[in-house]
Amino acid sequence: MNENYAVEMTGITKRFPGIVANDGVNLAVRNNEVLALLGENGAGKSTLMSILFGVYNADEGVIKIRGKTAAITNPNDATVLGVGMVHQHFKLVHNYTVTENIVLGLEPVTKQGILDLASAEKRVAELSKRYGLDVAPDAKIEDITVGMQQRVEILKVLYRNADIIIFDEPTAVLTPQEIDELLDIIRGLKAEGKTIILITHKLREIKAVADRCTVLRRGKTIGTVDVASATESDLVEMMVGRVVDLNIEKKPVKPGPAILSVQDITVKNSRGLVAVHNLSLEVHSGEILGVAGVDGNGQSELLDAITGMTVVESGKIILNGEDITPLSIRKRIERKLLNVPEDRQQHGIVGAFTIGENAVLKNYYKPAFTAHNFLLNYPVMNKTGENFIKEYDIRAGKGALTEAGSMSGGNQQKLIIAREISLAPELLIVAQPTRGLDVGAIEYIRKRIVAERDKGRAVLLVSFELDEVMSLCDRIAAISKGSIVGIKKAGEVTEREIGAMMAGRPAAA
Repeated sequence: MNENYAVEMTGITKRFPGIVANDGVNLAVRNNEVLALLGENGAGKSTLMSILFGVYNADEGVIKIRGKTAAITNPNDATVLGVGMVHQHFKLVHNYTVTENIVLGLEPVTKQGILDLASAEKRVAELSKRYGLDVAPDAKIEDITVGMQQRVEILKVLYRNADIIIFDEPTAVLTPQEIDELLDIIRGLKAEGKTIILITHKLREIKAVADRCTVLRRGKTIGTVDVASATESDLVEMMVGRVVDLNIEKKPVKPGPAILSVQDITVKNSRGLVAVHNLSLEVHSGEILGVAGVDGNGQSELLDAITGMTVVESGKIILNGEDITPLSIRKRIERKLLNVPEDRQQHGIVGAFTIGENAVLKNYYKPAFTAHNFLLNYPVMNKTGENFIKEYDIRAGKGALTEAGSMSGGNQQKLIIAREISLAPELLIVAQPTRGLDVGAIEYIRKRIVAERDKGRAVLLVSFELDEVMSLCDRIAAISKGSIVGIKKAGEVTEREIGAMMAGRPAAA
C-alpha cells in the first residue's frame, strides 16, 4: 500500500450465478496517471470498474482511495470520494439542455428554493473553457453531435468535482477527428492533476495516451506494464494468451454483377422524421461495401429498410433484379438476404432459447426441422447447434442446450454469424460485427466475413470502427445526415478523408 496511489483494489472478488467475474483482482492506479484497463470480453474489466464506482459491491477484497480504506456501496459514495465514470452508453435526456443534463440530481437552488440554472450555466461554461471542451451550456442534447454529447458526460463528472475519472470504451461511436480530440482532452485532464482509468479495446489509443496498462484475463490480473516499453503484440498476447493478427489477408477483389441496388430510397425513423433521404448504392457479388458514418446518421434506418424491418417512403430496393420493396422479412430471407443485426441481443438471438433453437430461428418451419409436419424436431435442431459450436468455436458449457443469453457477446455473435452464413446468402448484411468484442473474437469474425466475400457473396458492412471499415472493405460509402456523401475504393482514400466525409464534407475528386 502506498500513498502515491489514487486507487488500490486488492483481492477483489465478485461472483454472479454460475460465474466468477472477478477472482482476487489487484489493481493499483498512481496519482495523476492514465492507466489503461485491457482484457477480453468477460475478463471482468467493467465489473471491476462498476465495483469502484459503486454499481456493484464486491464479495471480497479491499478498496483504498488515496491510501484510506473506502466503503463504496453506491455511486453516491464514489462521487463523494471524487470518483466519476463516463459510461460507454450516454445517459442523457435528449430534450434537455447541456446544463440541465449536467445538474440532473444535483440541481442548484436559490435561498427561496427556486431552481438556479443561471449559476449552473456559468459554472458549466467555466469548466468547459478550463478543460477545452467547447460545449455550449444552453444547447439541447438532441441538437449536438455524438462527440459533443460525450463531452457533456465528461462535464457531468467534472461538475461533481471528480479527480479520479473512469472512461468506459469512450471512442466507440466517434469519428477519427473526435477520437483525436478526446485523447487531447484526456491529456488535458491529466495535466490538470486528474487520475484516469481507461477501459478500451483499441490498442493504438492505449499507446497514444496511457502511461501503464493492467491486463485482466478470465477474471484475474495477468500483470501491469509500462506502455512505452510494450508493443501492441505484447499487450494482445497478455490479453488472450496467444498471438493475434488483425491484419486480414484478402484476395484481390473480383466484383461481379450488382446483387443489391438501393434506388433513391427515403425512410423515416421511429419519431416520424426523415432519416434516409434519396439514398442510392449498389453492392456487387464478390465485394464488401462498407458504410462509414457516425452513429445516428441513418445507418440503422437504411438497414431496417433493406431487411424489411421498416417501410420505405419512396424509392426501390432491388435484389438480384427483383423489386423486394413490398416483400415481407421472411420472403426476403427466402431470397437469400441474410442479416447480422446491429443489436445482437434484441434482434439477433432469443436469450431464453437454447443454441439449438436459435440456430434455426430463420428456417424452423422447413421440413428438415419438423416432425410429423407440425412438431419441432429437437434432435435435428440440436445437431445443427452442435455443428455451429464445433465449426465456429462457440464456448458453451451445455452444448446446444446452452441458453444463448448466458453466453458472452463474442459467442452470441459467432452463433448469429454461423446461422446466417449456413443459409448461403446472396447478400450478407453485417452491422457492427465486432462491437464490444475482444481481439480474439474480432480476428475470427473478420476472417469469416472476408471468407464469404471470397466465395462470391455480396457483403454490406456497417461499422462505427473506421479501422475495421478500412481493413475489411473493398469500397467505402460515407454517410452523413441520411445521405451518401461519396463512395471511394478502400485503397484510394485515407482514414482522415473518410472521416471528413462522415462529417458531411464531400470527397475530393
